[in-house]
Amino acid sequence: MASTQLRWKRQPEGSHWGEFGPDDQRGRMNLVDRAKVLQGVAEVREGVTFCLSLPLDYPGGQTMNVRRQPPRRFAVLRDGKSAGQQGFCWSYQSEDPDLTDVVNDDVVLMSLQYSTQWDSLAHVGSHFDADGDGKEEPVFYNGYRGGEDVIAGTEMQATEPWARYENPEARALSIAVLAEHGAQGRGVMIDLEHHIGRKRNAVGYDALMRILEADKIAVEPGDMVCLHTGFADTLLSMNKMPDLRVLHETGTGLDGHDKKLLNWITDVRLACLLADNPAVELVVPKPLTPSPIRGPRLPLHEHCLFKNGIHLGELWHLTPLARWLRAHRRSRFLLTAPPLRLPGAVGSPATPIATV
Repeated sequence: MASTQLRWKRQPEGSHWGEFGPDDQRGRMNLVDRAKVLQGVAEVREGVTFCLSLPLDYPGGQTMNVRRQPPRRFAVLRDGKSAGQQGFCWSYQSEDPDLTDVVNDDVVLMSLQYSTQWDSLAHVGSHFDADGDGKEEPVFYNGYRGGEDVIAGTEMQATEPWARYENPEARALSIAVLAEHGAQGRGVMIDLEHHIGRKRNAVGYDALMRILEADKIAVEPGDMVCLHTGFADTLLSMNKMPDLRVLHETGTGLDGHDKKLLNWITDVRLACLLADNPAVELVVPKPLTPSPIRGPRLPLHEHCLFKNGIHLGELWHLTPLARWLRAHRRSRFLLTAPPLRLPGAVGSPATPIATV
């Protein structure tokens, strides 16, 4: 039974906690309802599909993010042996010579947010005084608490730093909540690359409005908005050997420090923001000297995930779809993009599909 008791006394400025009830964990994806799914289906005219995922072994290595592990695959053991010890496949003839089956199984170990991904609402929170007692605590969307609803796991002995904490768990706001929703609706493409090119540029409100006007794009409540910058396409051309200098110059993204842009994101009531770059927003390098102004390193992440329940998607491969849509003078399509239904996880790989 849902509670009516708020878990906070204060909510952050510019936030919409409680918009969908005190226990809501879906955020603005609540706007992707049956009507929005039907709007997405109505955009299907050709029956052509586009895979919007990079191969999940991209970017390659850990050059782009030392904290995220590329996939490593292992063969499943049977009777203490791998399939590789018997060729490439298991043969049941070792059990019964009359059986004809040959079988393979494997295991993958990877960071869930290594490649094309979804961020859950448990991915980014903030230190905030939600209790109104003058003390900040780690808080997530809708007042869910770090250490209670989102826990780091149990510390253990490990040779690799990523394995230091075992069984972390988002008891609330996990990526499984989005998976259970289905993440299917009407996608809208905003083609930043066409207007700006592939160069480092922080796109603020004024520039974005000019692009929307030029391309006659209207973003409506519940739309799943995609931002094409060309970053993932450049990354794909590097064949798993990312060149950070080139990628840095390629890095167009939204200007998370533009208050007008952040207000537009919430006021237009879009459901989620999805981009082919690593963070949706343009990440500003950490200054050499501390800033006198206290605030987030990733202001758009804070605004979307923490304050307003707007899921983010990163490193989606949007270039083929964006070019097809432009060639056909369209911007809308059916987007089907469920993450893994993995309870407790704060992010997930994705293989989104656009149908036009």
